[in-house]
Amino acid sequence: MDTSFISLFSEEHVFFRLKGRDKNEVLKEMVDHLEKNALVSNHTMLLETLKKRETLGSTGFGKEVAIPHCRTLTVSDLVVLVGFSEDGVEWNAMDKKQVKLIFLIVAPPQERENIYLPVLGKICEMIRDNKIRKNLLKAADYQQLIQMIGEAS
Repeated sequence: MDTSFISLFSEEHVFFRLKGRDKNEVLKEMVDHLEKNALVSNHTMLLETLKKRETLGSTGFGKEVAIPHCRTLTVSDLVVLVGFSEDGVEWNAMDKKQVKLIFLIVAPPQERENIYLPVLGKICEMIRDNKIRKNLLKAADYQQLIQMIGEAS
């Protein structure tokens, strides 16, 4: 999955200074980006689906990372967004730490490549590795982020 995995992280979908002050504001900010780029057919429905997913159990992975994700009819292709919050955002993470790195994954209910779960799994695997996670949290620009993801995959 190496090159195809890296190709899921496009520069226009990486935000180094998220403005949102809480989980809902950050989710809205990221979904707004999808809407501006015509990647979502129903902004409100996607946002509600992500919020509903959070009620089932926080996607706050812990160690300053959250991985909100869902399948939805509002997108036609799998999309991954990456956001950084300098100050951190309360996400109800398992370890109670604020989140500074967010991987948002949205996918249609069925996809030709069927990579939604493998992508989610690969991101979780990267985050579990202390060195990789710490390096990702320090990424200052897109090139550094991609280099670190490449080294991890």
